[in-house]
Amino acid sequence: MDRQVSAQRVRLNREKVLRAAVALADDIGIAPLSMRRLAQELDVVPMALYKHVANKDELLDAMIDVIITEIDPPAAGPDWKDVVRRRILSARSVLLRHQWARQVLETRTNKTPGVLGYMDSFIGIFLDGGFSVDLTHHVMHAIGSRMWGFTQELFDEPAGQDSGPVQALDEATQQAMFQEMATRYPNVLQIAMASAHDEDGVVGQGCDDQFEFEFALDLLLDGIEKLRAQGWTSARAAAVG
Repeated sequence: MDRQVSAQRVRLNREKVLRAAVALADDIGIAPLSMRRLAQELDVVPMALYKHVANKDELLDAMIDVIITEIDPPAAGPDWKDVVRRRILSARSVLLRHQWARQVLETRTNKTPGVLGYMDSFIGIFLDGGFSVDLTHHVMHAIGSRMWGFTQELFDEPAGQDSGPVQALDEATQQAMFQEMATRYPNVLQIAMASAHDEDGVVGQGCDDQFEFEFALDLLLDGIEKLRAQGWTSARAAAVG
């Protein structure tokens, strides 16, 4: 009875539910998040939530829309590369604050209003920067998940494992592993051991996460600018035209 009275006292709205869900996911991660757990956090009965979100799937979609509002809007300026770069790095900082968001972005297929608006703003940056529709189409494919501030890195460690490949092993076993790697995969070992560890990286432990991301992003943007300056057109678009 006390629980029902409490539910009536707490005035919920959709924004309050979503903000609480984001904060809870920040605290416990996305896997333990449930409608029941969120109801406990808000001190309401679970049924009170269903007036605002139909189920967990809708909740996850809406949570992404919430964090998208934290990404800086496109800056004003004639240099499209600078505008795109700043927006992508802003998105990356948002993922650092909400480390559950990458997993949700990778698994959700529903294009919510927030997601569509974010994509639309990127397309607008390119079109306003003098890109053809054809080049913009291919550029959006090339940028891919970088638009959200992450990529799948080459030397990522599997989730839940230590960043050092042999941290928990004794010295003799470490030496044996290094010797085996040096014999069979010398080039991989040379590059992997050159990695500077970054335990708090948004993409994963291993290399200097932020530097590698910006390095690849700048390479990509420079290449895109060359195509724009050349008036590049895909073979398919040229055939149609």
